[in-house]
Amino acid sequence: MPEATPPAAAPSRQTRSGSFATAQVQAGYVSGLAENTAVPSIHQSNGFEFGSLSEARDLFALRKDGNIYSRAANPTVLVFERRVAELEGGIGAAGVASGQAAVAVALLALAKQGEHIVAARQLYGGTVDLLQDTFADWGIEVTFVDQDDAAAWEAAVRPTTRALFAESISNPIAQVLDLGAVAAVAKRAGVPLVIDNTVASPYLQRARNFGADIVVHSATKFIGGHGTSLGGVVVDLGTFDFTADPGRWPQLTQTYPRVPDGSLVERFGDTGSPYIALVKTKYVHDLGPSLSAFNAFQLLQGLETLDLRMERHTASALAVARFLETHPAVARVHHPGLESSPWHANARAYLPDGTSSVFAFDLHATGDAEADFRLVEDVISRLRVIRLVANIGDARSLVAHPASMTHSHMSPAQLAEAYITPTTVRLSIGLEDPRDIVDDLRRALDGVTAATADEVGADRQLAETSSR
Repeated sequence: MPEATPPAAAPSRQTRSGSFATAQVQAGYVSGLAENTAVPSIHQSNGFEFGSLSEARDLFALRKDGNIYSRAANPTVLVFERRVAELEGGIGAAGVASGQAAVAVALLALAKQGEHIVAARQLYGGTVDLLQDTFADWGIEVTFVDQDDAAAWEAAVRPTTRALFAESISNPIAQVLDLGAVAAVAKRAGVPLVIDNTVASPYLQRARNFGADIVVHSATKFIGGHGTSLGGVVVDLGTFDFTADPGRWPQLTQTYPRVPDGSLVERFGDTGSPYIALVKTKYVHDLGPSLSAFNAFQLLQGLETLDLRMERHTASALAVARFLETHPAVARVHHPGLESSPWHANARAYLPDGTSSVFAFDLHATGDAEADFRLVEDVISRLRVIRLVANIGDARSLVAHPASMTHSHMSPAQLAEAYITPTTVRLSIGLEDPRDIVDDLRRALDGVTAATADEVGADRQLAETSSR
């Protein structure tokens, strides 16, 4: 009986470039190779390869600009930062993970424990939470003032004040800030004016032109525009001189431990933004609210159509506001484009290219909070085009109830100061046909009118029966 033939040896796991394991990790890619793409590339990489240890040392010491690690800097994010800075007329920007992160790091880079911020009390509810709760935990005191009262801004300033902060257009009531008046207060106080320009976007307002020094955005909103990607950005407008009173700003003017050769002003004062360098190398680096390369790419896609979308958003919103102003179920419409708005003059001065597409209206209150909630819930339940979503600046039209949603952590006094009632309904008008949006609201509100008529008729019938 012939002997069995031994099995052939398994083929060696070798490739032209070496072993299989090495090839599956490294084959086909050369670090630093330019691909000549026509649109910004997604640099989905945590880290970056250094040419030498000497180059790495210089990059970590901030003696040289370049990519180190995507927590604080990424090539795709850098394109996004440069583009927003250009649109805002700024000298530098820092992309971060969300609008909330943008507000936090922008102010933390200015005020530390024992220092003080003056802020408008008509802020988005999440921002109020950040300033009155978390900043208080960190020993940073915040005084909230009526944004329309220039004297209140002035009176709130202290020797320890390090920033004034407000929204250019408030959320949800769409109050338009008298930016020039508040900027004048900030200038006299010798501190930067930080403006949240989310609702206006760089297209409707360049806050720099009216005296702002730093701008923040929730890029999640109009900059991205499609409700898919979180992101935020801080922009240094280059208008505040931190060296005029260097003792107030030691974090920028004194030796910075992460720059062995001197201060951030000395390192970046002539070539960039010392302030943005601090935001990135300390607060983004240490706290980690990084903007991902993929989200930066999506936000860049949104930016490419910002002007076209804002024109549609604002025109449709004004048409909707005019309709709401005529409907008997509506008690008040808060839209600065309406001649009846107390902020109409400010809108004409500060928003020449269109007013807000985020605004609110009030239904007639019953005087009972639970009944008012049911009234709003009933209206929202009849909407079919407008979606119940806690977001703004989306391509889709959205509705929210601030008192029970976005501003629910605020006290009754704070809600009243921000002109938010139990029957306040917030709208963010999207890109749908405005006729469909108006028809959707008409159907929902006509239900309120019909119900009210039925109640009146029932009351009248009961009165007539009782009188017989």
